[in-house]
Amino acid sequence: MKSLIEFDHLICADLAQSSGREWLETNGIGGFASSSLMDLNTRRYHGLLTAATKPPVGRFVLLSKVEDALVIDGVRYELSANQYKGAIHPHGHQYLDSFRIDPFPIFCYRVEEIEIEKSVFQVHGENTVVIRYELFGGLGGRRCSLEIRPLIAFRDYHSTTHANDAINRHVEIAPNLATVKPYHDLPSLHLAHNADSIDSSGFWFYNFEYERERERGLDCAEDLYSPFVLHFDLAVGRSPQIVASTLNRDVVETSQLEERELERRKNVVSSAPKGDDFAQLLTAAAHQFIVARGDRNSVIAGYPWFGDWGRDTMISLPGLTLVTGRFEEARNILRAFAQSIDRGMLPNRFPDAGEVPEYNTVDATLWMFHAVFELLRYTHDYDFVKRELYTSLADIIEWHERGTRYGIGVDIDGLLHAGVPGMQLTWMDAKIGDWVVTPREGKPVEIQALWYNALRVMEHLAIEFGDRDQSARYGALADFARTRFLQVFWNEADGCLYDVLGESGPDRSIRPNQIFAVSLPYALLPRDQALRVVDVCEWELLTPYGLRTLSPRDPNYRGHYGGDQRSRDSAYHQGTVWPWLLGPFLKAYVKVHGESAEARTRAAKFLEPMRAHLWQAGLGQISEVFDGDPPHHPGGCIAQAWSVAEVLRTYIEDAKGQMPASPGT
Repeated sequence: MKSLIEFDHLICADLAQSSGREWLETNGIGGFASSSLMDLNTRRYHGLLTAATKPPVGRFVLLSKVEDALVIDGVRYELSANQYKGAIHPHGHQYLDSFRIDPFPIFCYRVEEIEIEKSVFQVHGENTVVIRYELFGGLGGRRCSLEIRPLIAFRDYHSTTHANDAINRHVEIAPNLATVKPYHDLPSLHLAHNADSIDSSGFWFYNFEYERERERGLDCAEDLYSPFVLHFDLAVGRSPQIVASTLNRDVVETSQLEERELERRKNVVSSAPKGDDFAQLLTAAAHQFIVARGDRNSVIAGYPWFGDWGRDTMISLPGLTLVTGRFEEARNILRAFAQSIDRGMLPNRFPDAGEVPEYNTVDATLWMFHAVFELLRYTHDYDFVKRELYTSLADIIEWHERGTRYGIGVDIDGLLHAGVPGMQLTWMDAKIGDWVVTPREGKPVEIQALWYNALRVMEHLAIEFGDRDQSARYGALADFARTRFLQVFWNEADGCLYDVLGESGPDRSIRPNQIFAVSLPYALLPRDQALRVVDVCEWELLTPYGLRTLSPRDPNYRGHYGGDQRSRDSAYHQGTVWPWLLGPFLKAYVKVHGESAEARTRAAKFLEPMRAHLWQAGLGQISEVFDGDPPHHPGGCIAQAWSVAEVLRTYIEDAKGQMPASPGT
């Protein structure tokens, strides 16, 4: 894959522009590397090796960064950059001539007539990062060396570390290998290298400041320990190399590791349409979220701070695995979550430390039926569904009929009730202490759409599997739910659907949740009402980067997502834009306009701002959220699974019209 993302010196040397763009490398087991374009860490989550010690969770920042410097005839040129309180030091970005992702991050520095490129890539399937340097240009008889000083953190990736006396300063030195184990309860870090010499004098670097964390009102100061410095004589060897890993790697493997990664990444994008840069970038981005969980697969909801979440996984599955042709990963994801079903519920998330999963979601479980249906659209693998999923899916329906946790159960009117005071069970799940910001206890509109679709999917599967009695039962439940839905959810005054039916009456808030009553395969609404819902969502909620979570005309609307955690959480679903909602919106838009060529062309135009966004925040990725107010600054995670998945899916299926036939509709 050719380099599709590249920046010149004007961007690289501009502190504001280069520090605001971030690159991401992942390893397929939950670990990652990330920093800013100028290689200045602006987050506590930035680092060269964040290892997943209990894949895909249990993540610890082991190697935070390396301080690198060129020494030419005794003159020292620092290539790195750090932020301290009120100061940037050193100013290595001034030497950064260009940056590109090709297919992993490559930094090109120019000092006098000498060019030196640094590449960084993670090795798939293990906690290993490779850092390679390549010298270009003649030395003209000058003495030239490279000094590399690793800075280690060895702490949970949600926290920061500070100078302490508990650290084990010992460096175990062997030929072309240095090993450190600063704390007994964390893994050793092996740094294989081809340096000419090593100085094992270690000391602390104090008071790094992480600007993005300061903006978020979180702990933003850190001390890092340097256990040694490596010296490379560039007159002798022009390719300094370091392999930092929890495994004992050999530095001679670097070329082989790189070739393997290049081939793997080439294969990843091979499913994308040839010559379509947008699709290729999104396909590459999509693969970064798919991780191993034992012998199964799961999905990291977002980098740099989310783990694998049930809701995000099921919503993302079609875009991450089906559109990209990764069908076995799709099956493995469904297997993994089916094994975790409890009392008819999918886990909301697997905690970072690997504890018991949390079952506090109503929609994740229902999204699984949609994911299964989409798998069948692409693969027609009914044997797999019958053999490994059908019994679990039927059990889910039974649990929802008789009632499960948190008031989740079918009411006498055939609609699905969910919620108890103090809990947030839908995707609008922000909670500050005991304050549920968007309480949606009762009958949320998207839950009814998902419940209806789940029943229709089960009706279809029962027919396919010759289970006619169950098919009739599922069909009757679906008919009853739809009849009641049409009676009670239509808001004629606003020409759209109520958001929630609660004990105090219907909630008239104009929110995007109603779009699922149109976008899901088994639509609930007649065409005239479906068209009005799409129109209201377009007029009230659509922005260049997705749908707002609340109409700007609502007194509770918050147009800016930022500040400390309370400020952010209070705005999270009160106007903040979510790009993943472009997927269901464009699906609904194309559907109500007859899937015409004109509708698909307009859908493609709706996605144009996302092309530019791939160069703006998380490079080659799509952010979690954007401000509701123009100019719609990105926020949250720099790389969000369902953002990428739904933009890719809707681009291929709805804009380009490359969609397999739907079974049973």
